[in-house]
Amino acid sequence: MNNDAITYFNVRLEFDKQKFDQIIEDAIQTGKAGYVCSVESNNLTVANTNPEFLKILNGALVNNCDGSVLAKILSQIHKKNLDSYIGADIFIQYIHKCKYRQFFLGNTLEVLMGLKENLSKIDPEIKDMRFETLPFRSVDEFDYESIAQMLNEDNPDIIWVSLGAPKQEMFMNKLQPYLNRGVMFGFGAILNFNAGVGGVKRAPEWMLKHRLEWLHRAFEQPEKNIPRYWKFVKNLPRMIKEEKAKIKTISK
Repeated sequence: MNNDAITYFNVRLEFDKQKFDQIIEDAIQTGKAGYVCSVESNNLTVANTNPEFLKILNGALVNNCDGSVLAKILSQIHKKNLDSYIGADIFIQYIHKCKYRQFFLGNTLEVLMGLKENLSKIDPEIKDMRFETLPFRSVDEFDYESIAQMLNEDNPDIIWVSLGAPKQEMFMNKLQPYLNRGVMFGFGAILNFNAGVGGVKRAPEWMLKHRLEWLHRAFEQPEKNIPRYWKFVKNLPRMIKEEKAKIKTISK
């Protein structure tokens, strides 16, 4: 865990992209086991209503801010320039490094096979890496020792976990004690974005340019994402008030 990271809305977030990447590289090089959470409005809201989940997020090696709107709100509160580090961009960046052994865990077989085909065009070594689904069950019902044994035998540097938030964050927290090494990334739908199959796609370039990816996701999966956004909006005034009060206390 990066104890030096500042908390924003009570969650440890690292806005320095170079430092973020260095924390991950250091963990890989020293053989640490840990996890990375991509923090957006949904799991931020859950963390501020569920103390146990907040503890899970703050137990990560490092967390990125996966939302331009969230970064803008925090920039205004803290009166400094804070930019998001989008999970989908982090994912493709680490694929393009072409130097890590990676393991892809979760999601559906169709998505994993599409992902394997597409990513192997970027890094041919990926065709020989592991892509494994997980049974559909609650986070407390997984056989973590068996899953860890599979991972430890493969000995990956990076493990991409796709179970959806906040389940994947809970999963990684429970799995970590059984791992010998490896940095887990809980990046959910990002595997879908890069698979080229199924109905979950990343926003078009013009929406990404104007930082409207959240709007694309709202229209793409309204039954899932609109209630999440609404819960965030309802909790936001309280969170802003508490954040400003924290700043005042620190500055005294």
